[in-house]
Amino acid sequence: MTTRIIYALFFNILLILVPLIGVGIFKLEKLFALFIPYASILSFMVGTVYKVLRWGASPQPFKIPLVAGQQKSLKWIGSSYIESPHNKVGLVLRMILEIVFFRSLLRNERVDTHVRRWLIFTSKKGLWLMALIFHYSLLVIVLRHLKLFLEPVPKILNLANEVDGLFDIFLPGVFITEILILFAGTYLLLRRILIRQVRYISLTTDYFALFLVLSVVLSGILLRYFFRVDLLDVKKFALGLFSFNPYIPQFVGSTFYLHLFLVSFLFAYFPFSKLLHAAGVFLSPTRNLENNSREKRYINPWNYPVKVRTYEEWEDEFREMMKEAQIPLEREE
Repeated sequence: MTTRIIYALFFNILLILVPLIGVGIFKLEKLFALFIPYASILSFMVGTVYKVLRWGASPQPFKIPLVAGQQKSLKWIGSSYIESPHNKVGLVLRMILEIVFFRSLLRNERVDTHVRRWLIFTSKKGLWLMALIFHYSLLVIVLRHLKLFLEPVPKILNLANEVDGLFDIFLPGVFITEILILFAGTYLLLRRILIRQVRYISLTTDYFALFLVLSVVLSGILLRYFFRVDLLDVKKFALGLFSFNPYIPQFVGSTFYLHLFLVSFLFAYFPFSKLLHAAGVFLSPTRNLENNSREKRYINPWNYPVKVRTYEEWEDEFREMMKEAQIPLEREE
């Protein structure tokens, strides 16, 4: 398991060295400012569409929703409207709770063995809280960066920027999400490394994804507080990239290209990793199906026509033989 962590860290260090060497030594600003960002966006769009279409075309022969409540059956038996939804309204509410609040992760429990070999279920809300902080911090950071690509900047993006910089007591101002995402990301990484059971089931790609996201965040923090760049030049570059009117920034250093390259790689890597669960949750049959198999029969849409033969037809064909063998018949002629 330790080798998986080392491999993931090694690959991440290689990624960091690529733009530093490419820009710092070989002066490949055009490659890292234009071709790699466009290629990453293309990879993100094509890969995401391909995966979603592939998931959508996957057979789903049975209703397999995961539920945590009583299914609707008889009128005098109370059912759980959201935990075991039997119609579209309950299903939508359940999906909203899952997507917005990570409800299934909120129920995360740890099973321990007591000294008397009893099973003890203990609630573990730390993972749910850190995952919630991590994802929403990342969302706010993405919203803040959208202002570089838009002119004029929508008011909602300015509002996100103001709320995130609520405790603006330093110069430059410290954003709340930068602190939160570093704390939550470090917790998630240490959890995979230090907890033996989690480390056992973790793959190299699991560590690599966390290292990559943390590298993006750290390079952005370095760019904001230590290696300052001309924001007007950066916005001109971003607007040119978005409008297909390429412009190579003039007043930025290798740290800017490091941050840009890591973000581009994250975009390109996104559709081919577990990070695509952001889109996959909408297509998960364990989440997006009503639990109404008792009131409505589910017909497998992928069933191909099959020629069937009823028992009556079989009995008619072998009636004489069955009579000779004194085998009971369902019906007489």
